[in-house]
Amino acid sequence: MESTQRTIQLLLKPGQHDGEGQRVAEAAQRHLGLHTGRVQSTALYTVNYPVSDEQLHRFATSCLQDPVLHDVALDEIRHDPQFRSYILVAKLPGVTDDEGTSAQNALGDFLNQPLDTRTQHIFSKRLYLLEEALPEASLRRLAEELLGNKLINRFELGPLTNLRDFTPRPGGGAEIITDQVPLTGLSDEQLVQLSKDNLYALNLEEMRAIRDYYTKPETQHQRRVAGLPAEPTDCELEILGQTWSEHCKHKEFSAIINFRDADTGEERQVDSLFKTYIKDATAEVDRQLRANGNDWLIKVFSDNAGAVRINPESLFVWKVETHNSPSAIDPYGGAITGILGNNRDPLATGIGGAQLLFNTNVLCFGNPDYNGPLLTNQLHPRRIFEGVRKGIEDGGNKSGVPTVNGAIIFDDRYRGKPLVYCGTGAVMPMQLAGEDSWEKKIDAGDRIIMAGGRVGKDGIHGATFSSIELDESSPATAVQIGSPITQKLAMDFLIIATRRGLIKCSTDNGAGGLSSSVGELAGISGGAVVDLEKVPLKYSGLRPWEIFLSESQERFTLVVEPDKLDQLLALGEEMEVELTDIGHFTDEGFLDVRFAGGPVAQLSLDFLHDGVPRKIMEAEWQKPVSQEPQLPANLDYNDVLRQLLGSLNICSRESVIRQYDHEVKGRTIIKPLMGATGQAPQDAAVVRFNFESWEGVAVSNGILPRFGDLDAYHMSAGAFDEAVRQIISVGGKLPNLTPGDNIFWSVNDNFCVPDSLYDPVANPDGKLKLAKLVRMCEALRDATAAYCIPLTSGKDSMKNDFKADGVKISVPPTVLYSMTAKIEDVRRTITSDFKAEGDVVYQLGTTYDELGGSEFYQLYNELGANVPQVRFAEAKELYTLMGQANDQQLIQSCHDLSDGGLAVALAEATFGNGLGAYVQVSEQQSVEVQLFSESHSRFVATVAPEDVVAFEKLLGKKATRLGVVSGDGELTVLHGQRVVIKANTAELREVWTNGPVNQTIGFGQQVAAE
Repeated sequence: MESTQRTIQLLLKPGQHDGEGQRVAEAAQRHLGLHTGRVQSTALYTVNYPVSDEQLHRFATSCLQDPVLHDVALDEIRHDPQFRSYILVAKLPGVTDDEGTSAQNALGDFLNQPLDTRTQHIFSKRLYLLEEALPEASLRRLAEELLGNKLINRFELGPLTNLRDFTPRPGGGAEIITDQVPLTGLSDEQLVQLSKDNLYALNLEEMRAIRDYYTKPETQHQRRVAGLPAEPTDCELEILGQTWSEHCKHKEFSAIINFRDADTGEERQVDSLFKTYIKDATAEVDRQLRANGNDWLIKVFSDNAGAVRINPESLFVWKVETHNSPSAIDPYGGAITGILGNNRDPLATGIGGAQLLFNTNVLCFGNPDYNGPLLTNQLHPRRIFEGVRKGIEDGGNKSGVPTVNGAIIFDDRYRGKPLVYCGTGAVMPMQLAGEDSWEKKIDAGDRIIMAGGRVGKDGIHGATFSSIELDESSPATAVQIGSPITQKLAMDFLIIATRRGLIKCSTDNGAGGLSSSVGELAGISGGAVVDLEKVPLKYSGLRPWEIFLSESQERFTLVVEPDKLDQLLALGEEMEVELTDIGHFTDEGFLDVRFAGGPVAQLSLDFLHDGVPRKIMEAEWQKPVSQEPQLPANLDYNDVLRQLLGSLNICSRESVIRQYDHEVKGRTIIKPLMGATGQAPQDAAVVRFNFESWEGVAVSNGILPRFGDLDAYHMSAGAFDEAVRQIISVGGKLPNLTPGDNIFWSVNDNFCVPDSLYDPVANPDGKLKLAKLVRMCEALRDATAAYCIPLTSGKDSMKNDFKADGVKISVPPTVLYSMTAKIEDVRRTITSDFKAEGDVVYQLGTTYDELGGSEFYQLYNELGANVPQVRFAEAKELYTLMGQANDQQLIQSCHDLSDGGLAVALAEATFGNGLGAYVQVSEQQSVEVQLFSESHSRFVATVAPEDVVAFEKLLGKKATRLGVVSGDGELTVLHGQRVVIKANTAELREVWTNGPVNQTIGFGQQVAAE
């Protein structure tokens, strides 16, 4: 045998395109202004395992090399002499190395001998060779900002003549230091400063409540008995900061709000937005459902995700969350942990072990071509866009979960803090080992098991960090680092363990890490004891509070009965998932945290979960003053249509969509793009649950922030209706129309708003911002009641601001409604693209003079006044009739009308099969209203000629015949007898595909839609 440390290098063969190298060179120039010259990227593997020369060569060529692409170098690092600088990107000790682990598993298979999976024998690295001789400072900036994260990566760099390798040597052990944090005697100013300095994200009233808790005689006595000091420990204050954070406690949605309407003088008090407009509204919907024999609403608001009944055997589990703040600082890390973290919510709902079905994502960015100044620590919108897209790609594709649906919205108000919404749907059996799968049951004595990844400094303060506005000092340590491979192993393990009855219940380690997961589960049994010295660490040097609060990814907390522990540990070893017994549950009323037998924290669960003071907030609504828009005279509507199709917020997302695997698992029926061309955009995704039946689920997203500049109520109502009509468009039906129809609907609401707490100096418009949130919630209540559609889970993100250099950038108040609905037979769904020449084209629904906030006005930097409004009774009647028409298979294609109005919808419907259309709209309204109004609850549908009589009899006045599908590839639109649009549809599709080119499109104060 040869030396135990060997090196394998994979180089691209001469003439092969180096896409990674080109990407790095372009990004360095674009984002950092660094001219690198040509960049070559190569993969390196260090093998610390005894193998012969022949074994090393065969392993490299058989298991690692792509013979078409790669040359292999062994025990040397080859490079072309024309390259003058290098950057080596390696992992720090203990950091999860997916590539290295995969290579190690392959080596074990190759040698036909098991390798200890807890000892790393193969380390993967990436070597970048640069043509230019850049100074070390420039190389380090390139490395830390574009090639890795200094929290997890080690960088070697410099002149190529001084090339140094690095192989981590993992260490272990914690830094056993627990500090006291004196509160007694601190002034109000000192309490606030203490919270700010330590990133507790607690206000003065909350800090006072904590100080008062520690001065109580019963608290003092309890602490003496426990061996704790009178003053709080650092771990205790960190636990309280995490548990009481806005991210975890939703304090503003639970606040008492004094609301005043400045236009009418009306005043009223709202006792909790959540209780009044979300929880109570869903309870009323549930009552109506059950009264009509529809009892499919199983679990809402009380777990990681909502659960509804698909059929007697299975549940559908659905959750959508945001990862905004981390994505602003580390776009790739923030996004990959956003999607992986959201995956863990359905996975660990109830007992746990749901099987993931699909992912969705909705993204809000600043204009990627923004050319203005950047504030301190602010990343360019294009850089955020590229990093987030890559993070979602890796999070979904590497986990084997299809990304089936989404949207991308651009507005310059998102350039301070992007909005990154991640959604996951899953399926779980109704029963697991004879127990109701959705229930969480815990008894004193049950063991606390941490499963999955190890703990590091990544993600510390993530929950509190996400509860405050970003500024130039926001910590990089708040961003977690994701490992899709580690999570996939844990996911597969959970599925088997729960089916074998080895797990009593589970939850994920998300915001707050063990502090959050154990703290919440302890509320079920009545207490918990955690031994932190048992927690496996990625690397040495973590303090006890850091171990407990770290949000390092891919971890679950499992509740296991003592007599099943050995079986569970054996299964974990077999499936290569690390399991660690770190404590037990009690019924003593305390969260008790220890290290090596010594006390670190002990908090009353009553105070921890119910001791946070309620906020009292002020809201004042005043309708904005709008101006009559100024439009150019004698518009060329062909040109207007081209500008709309090529605009940043309507143009094709194909370049992003094609990076995501939306067909893995083979169950995606309606994909993001369809038709013979593969370019027809669809309104909703449809995914089949399994291969044993034709049941499936439709998935849609409603988000319309630009309308909030005119009226937050109508913006919220419109977003809800948009999500509903997208599902109706693909063949879905409204729920509860007939007794016992069991057509479930499951909605997640995600509110993302700027700081809404009024301060006369720091936030003078806080009352108006909060009033907009109240009106958004009022619309949500009205929409759920109108359609009898329940909310099952959701999230609020309340501090979406970026402040630096004396400038504050706030997002527009934004709400996303992520909607799912049961499809009884996926074979009878409908796509948006025109199907056949001669089919009759209809508009379903009514067009109103509602151009306010439209994409048409956006072309001219105008906002307008007439915001689109949802007329719920009319909409429900139309949606009900469309369900009946689909039952009779009368509709050949259907596309909802939204961004850009009728003209854009007609054009998009031609993109799938190279067809055209000849249509005529009424002269009773102007061309602009008829073609570009974005009135809600409308569709373009086609009907086969033989079905026209039946269709018109059923739909009546709700269907307006527009014309016919043509085979000439031309879109011709008449206003009365005047031709206003005549365009080749292939040319329109090319404009739509290429996006904004040489167009002047405003992104000033107005909001652009998906």
